[in-house]
Amino acid sequence: MQPDADQDRSARTQRGKERRTGQSLPQGGPMPMRRDGDRLRFVGAATRRIARGIDLDEIVMGLCRATVPTFSDAILVYLRDPLPVGDERPTGPLVLRLRRTDRIPEERDTEGGFLPLARPEPDELSAMTAELCEVRQGGALAEVLRGVRPVFADAPAARAALPELLGDDMAVPSGQRAILAPLRGRRRVIGAALFLRRPERIAFEADDLLVAAQLATHSALGIDKAVLYGREAYIADELQRTMLPETLPRPTGVRLASRYLPAAETARVGGDWYDAIPLPGSRVALVVGDVMGHSMTSAAIMGQLRTTAQTLAGLDLPPQEVLHHLDEQAQRLGTDRMATCLYAVYDPVSHRITIANAGHPPPVLLHLGGRAEVLRVPPGAPIGVGGVDFEAVELDAPAGATLLLYTDGLVESRLRDVWTGIEQLREKLAATAALTGPDHPPPLEALCDEVLDMLGPGDRDDDIALLAARFDGIAPSDVAYWFLEPEDAAPGRARRLARRALARWGMEDMTDSVELLVSEVVTNAVRYASRPVTLRLLRTDVLRCEVGDDVPQLPRLRQARATDEGGRGLYLVNKLARRWGATRLSTGKVVWFELNRG
Repeated sequence: MQPDADQDRSARTQRGKERRTGQSLPQGGPMPMRRDGDRLRFVGAATRRIARGIDLDEIVMGLCRATVPTFSDAILVYLRDPLPVGDERPTGPLVLRLRRTDRIPEERDTEGGFLPLARPEPDELSAMTAELCEVRQGGALAEVLRGVRPVFADAPAARAALPELLGDDMAVPSGQRAILAPLRGRRRVIGAALFLRRPERIAFEADDLLVAAQLATHSALGIDKAVLYGREAYIADELQRTMLPETLPRPTGVRLASRYLPAAETARVGGDWYDAIPLPGSRVALVVGDVMGHSMTSAAIMGQLRTTAQTLAGLDLPPQEVLHHLDEQAQRLGTDRMATCLYAVYDPVSHRITIANAGHPPPVLLHLGGRAEVLRVPPGAPIGVGGVDFEAVELDAPAGATLLLYTDGLVESRLRDVWTGIEQLREKLAATAALTGPDHPPPLEALCDEVLDMLGPGDRDDDIALLAARFDGIAPSDVAYWFLEPEDAAPGRARRLARRALARWGMEDMTDSVELLVSEVVTNAVRYASRPVTLRLLRTDVLRCEVGDDVPQLPRLRQARATDEGGRGLYLVNKLARRWGATRLSTGKVVWFELNRG
């Protein structure tokens, strides 16, 4: 029993009428708030409910649920469209959009005061009110919104403003049974709320205007907060996603698939990333990393480290050297900038993979027969510690096997430690492979989805990056490799070798094009080389030719003049080849081109 219950009961007559007004009280309905203590308790509970909301819909719904039916029998909430964010100044006319309505459920009744007499069918208030309302400058509604303070519906200003807001066919209860409360945020008016009571309920009092003002103020500030939070979360999410690769490359001898999941709404911005970088010699670098922390700073550092890793990969440095330079870069960014990273290089010709680790969870290799193996890779120290040597290991990468690189969000959470999660991941991979049999590896995309299905309700404390690589390799019979001395006879010998390889592969129809392009590229290589030039042909879904020399300068495509005797070699390559490129190595460069197989 409340402290003043006896006094509250004495305010009613035995006939169920309110003593001060003589009006009948609703049977089983909400009791009127007649004391200041009642209003204070209601405002406190309502503001707490509104403040619990994080996004816009939660805050507006909290306002509706807090006021109906305790304070009003119905509520309409209008918000500015579009809602301004922060300090930005809206342009164009002020337009209010009906965001949400709420009311006490009742039988269809045209005498309730909320439905127009000509349209008694719909049950929802939103069906009878205009969804959009353009506020006229200097009009009655603009004056009420500018005044900020709530007003009764029978006030002179509100009598002219309500038809403009609701439309002419909306019946509003007469007397002090409606309150129009502007919603003002930190900078400007962002909307309005209309509180309504039925005729059989006690009318609003002057103190109820203070209650409506408190509800409107807390709601408007909460809406401002939600809009700012939503914009910041959107920017952070877009920033992080744009720093991840839009599409994965399609290197020869390996198939790739990836997944990225942001963290929970409370910590959605993270620093996880993955990458796949084509390297000379048909190799590919596989990278996965995790910047510690959850903030915009983490996402920005992730972008810088990923860019650095791409640059280092282009120099064709060993994996341990790449991690060493990443460690130096992290120290230049700040003393507390730390990250874990795993860098692997796969060679489809030798069927080998070289891996270096910097404090990252070890990769898992799923063999063709269905056995899942956690690779033994030296853990190393995280990037940013400084003064630590990194060690690389070279392992077999058999054809048909699948390498899974991931961040710790996949295997670690509040409910399990990292090694328990790694064991569960290994078991999940083995169970998935058993479904397709020992001779057929599971589809790569489906395998990634199955891996993410191991996440439970409490396992989304961190964002997750996942990179899967299926090793197809290149068979030795599909590779032809030669050394050519840097002499004038080298282009002719290269043409003969290429012709024999094409005849062995049954690709004689490509002989003319291949001989022409090989001759041009080898001629450019031997012109400046001082050591033997390498020539390699790879037969996959395309025919790839690679010519390597010890000169670091990359060739440039240029338009030769009519009087020039040379300078047309790369022009021919650019016109006839499917695609071509040049990559600088630590010992020189490789120029390559690809032709579609006829």
